[in-house]
Amino acid sequence: MPKKKPAKHYGEDDITIPVSPQTGSSIDTWWWLTHKGTTTSFLCISLFALLIRSAVTMYPYSGAGIPPKFGDFEAQRHWMEITTNLPVIDWYRNGTYNDLTYWGLDYPPLTAYQSYIHGIFLRFFNPESVALLSSRGHESYLGKLLMRWTVLSSDAFIFFPAALFFVLVYHRNRTRGGKSEVAWHIAMILLNPCLILIDHGHFQYNCISLGLTVGAIAAVLCESEVLTCVLFSLALSHKQMSAYFAPAFFSHLLGKCLRRKSPILSVIKLGIAVIVTFVIFWWPYVHSLDDFLMVLSRLAPFERGIYEDYVANFWCTTSILIKWKNLFTTQSLKSISLAATILASLPSMVQQILSPSNEGFLYGLLNSSMAFYLFSFQVHEKSILMPFLSATLLALKLPDHFSHLTYYALFSMFPLLCRDKLLIPYLTLSFLFTVIYHSPGNHHAIQKTDVSFFSFKNFPGYVFLLRTHFFISVVLHVLYLTIKPPQKYPFLFEALIMILCFSYFIMFAFYTNYTQWTLSSHFGSSDKEKKQI
Repeated sequence: MPKKKPAKHYGEDDITIPVSPQTGSSIDTWWWLTHKGTTTSFLCISLFALLIRSAVTMYPYSGAGIPPKFGDFEAQRHWMEITTNLPVIDWYRNGTYNDLTYWGLDYPPLTAYQSYIHGIFLRFFNPESVALLSSRGHESYLGKLLMRWTVLSSDAFIFFPAALFFVLVYHRNRTRGGKSEVAWHIAMILLNPCLILIDHGHFQYNCISLGLTVGAIAAVLCESEVLTCVLFSLALSHKQMSAYFAPAFFSHLLGKCLRRKSPILSVIKLGIAVIVTFVIFWWPYVHSLDDFLMVLSRLAPFERGIYEDYVANFWCTTSILIKWKNLFTTQSLKSISLAATILASLPSMVQQILSPSNEGFLYGLLNSSMAFYLFSFQVHEKSILMPFLSATLLALKLPDHFSHLTYYALFSMFPLLCRDKLLIPYLTLSFLFTVIYHSPGNHHAIQKTDVSFFSFKNFPGYVFLLRTHFFISVVLHVLYLTIKPPQKYPFLFEALIMILCFSYFIMFAFYTNYTQWTLSSHFGSSDKEKKQI
């Protein structure tokens, strides 16, 4: 037998670099990034992630140059205009200077406070960009630059630190040999293509609510439950879509409280943390029931109907055959969608109440957010960010499925991104993700996680089905970009994209729910928590 070539050594610390037994060359592309530690790796990847975000900001945004209402960019700018020029009590109230039909505030108070802070920043450097009434449709170069900087700074100061908190807690027991997987995981989180395209291309501030959610998740993993309640309450107070994660937080924390000597006291303590946080941030609106209900009514625009556009969820996809809006009233559809969402979330919640664990909690976040995306009322294309964030945190536990989910999550937003003229960033970030995902030095560890779990690969025809799905999606990409749809069916390609993505999301949801339940049998004995005295 030929002798194995010795490992190469680097520097004074005698750091071993993995080498190929055939060629003697390095097979771990991450060693140069990881040998200085997790924090250094995180900082390096963060700089690259900020560079990518900055490059995306050079492309158009939602509604660029399209009057009279423009798009999400104008909505965010308008909220800065309103919050910096009107009293706080008038931010959600229709009036002479605040026409709610023109991008009225429809997010919770923390979004309004964020708009106020960013509006002060804009007013300092470019007052005309937030001037009351006269600034509508403002699109000066300086104004756009400052707006883009507010998103970049929100990412850098909220989402990135939260991601670092999560990485340090989640990987705290990793051995030196697992640092490459840590670096790879950091790259998956910070180079999330869906979040980058929506926040820095389309233009939104999802990085704030998602950052607060990631911080709350990290707090769960380090057993700081009061901090969990505070951070998740802040996330809910920033964007109501954070409620997609609420069943997972509720069931996991309840499951842990019930296993303690004084479960009622534990629940009361967490309840107080939630109530105090909400009261502080909703303070201007809790003095009057009318004011409070006024804000709540802005957060739930039921008049828009159960779906808009072509979203890859149950209601929109099945509406091709079942005309839900014609068969049921809006009130009935609210009840039906609520029941469907609860039923879809219930298995995951029950599992965490009966057998709470950190890994089960992460799967619970994925399953509850996917249930909301598939079955809740008034879902947008951008709402896929919620389940996709959860999947990103579990990337090392979802061998092939994570790459497939990324592809279909991006594809589900393809028509939206094309309308925003973000095709080049879409293709570039898709390619970048593929390169990083398949980089050497991570799959040897990732593949091990799929051995003992249920996998679609065990089903005859699954691989063929997946390849057929992919082939159809490639064809749809080409058709959407090159061929005009029939005049009788102007949204034919959007409908086909929706059906294809929905079919994958349903399969993925079945897989992750089953996997969460298998955690009880596979890891119950080792992860079981004893009652705290």
